[in-house]
Amino acid sequence: MVHRVLFWSGFGVAVRLWQLGLEMRPFFNRGSLWAYPVFAGAGASFGYWLQGVEERQTAVLEERKHTILEKRARRAAREASEVA
Repeated sequence: MVHRVLFWSGFGVAVRLWQLGLEMRPFFNRGSLWAYPVFAGAGASFGYWLQGVEERQTAVLEERKHTILEKRARRAAREASEVA
């Protein structure tokens, strides 16, 4: 989880650098240094949210996999009993 949050924090800082580059403003202007933690925090919160989405999707997929395997086992048992 930490790697995802750190990656998106870095992405937020990269977006800020890109923004300043497009505006042709200095990267480390004393009056605008407050924006870096804001962009990093926004990126980190997105990464944290994305981690939760992945965990929920994995849980749903595991549940579906379990259901399908149970269904296949019941079908195999039913077919085995019909043959015998």
